[in-house]
Amino acid sequence: MMQSCVTIALVPQIKSGPWIFWEDLEASMAQASDLGFDAIELFTESADSIDKGHLEKLLSKYALKLAAVGSGAGKVIHGLTLTDPNPETRKRAIHFIQSMMDFGAHFGAVTIIGSMQGNALPDQREESIMHLKDALEYLGTHAEKLGVPLIYEPLNRYETNLFNTLGAGRAFLEGLSTRHIRLLADLFHMNIEEVDIAQSILENGPWIGHVHLADSNRRPMGMGHTSMKEIAAALKQVEYQGAISAEAFPWPNPLKAAEQTMLSYKQYFK
Repeated sequence: MMQSCVTIALVPQIKSGPWIFWEDLEASMAQASDLGFDAIELFTESADSIDKGHLEKLLSKYALKLAAVGSGAGKVIHGLTLTDPNPETRKRAIHFIQSMMDFGAHFGAVTIIGSMQGNALPDQREESIMHLKDALEYLGTHAEKLGVPLIYEPLNRYETNLFNTLGAGRAFLEGLSTRHIRLLADLFHMNIEEVDIAQSILENGPWIGHVHLADSNRRPMGMGHTSMKEIAAALKQVEYQGAISAEAFPWPNPLKAAEQTMLSYKQYFK
């Protein structure tokens, strides 16, 4: 069964980003619980910025699961990417993601690699792809040990020049020896890059391990022009069983954005 999920960002440096709730962890979790969400997706400064015991108590108190953790702070705060030409920087990027994986796996949550994948340098695409491949082979092996898959997110062309569609991401992952990395189907990025979002989901369904829910303008679903009916049908057809996580702007405010997200979730997935 697909789970309703809402994002909570605790990183001040990304205040303008597409996350529903901000700053106050417990207050955000209380509102998510009141609205009927099944889970939360967290964006933190690091793996040790939240005490695990404290988070366990909050998750229990509000009957929520931790579905995913984002690794974007590694780039935003520390400037780390897996394709940086400096080997020491790449090493630090890998260790940052690994620590996030350890934190998330404690709760059975996946870790997402989005912006930390970086970009290919001009005239060095093959070398950059090789850096990404080496990093994901290592991290995929670690994911196998943890028993929780790692999530790789194809981003739109304005955010990365690596892999922009589910099909391109799948082809890359199929070339790895690890089989413990799955794709993130982000509907906002897919709206920019895919010819047909629903068809892409049907073609790559077994590789999808997480879904980000946002409309065409990155506002909550229902506030743009994305045709969600066909997309929801495709996710059901491929028997996707993970989280449907609202990574959208808190428009017009966090509470109303969360309410709209829940309305859309009930409309298309209940």
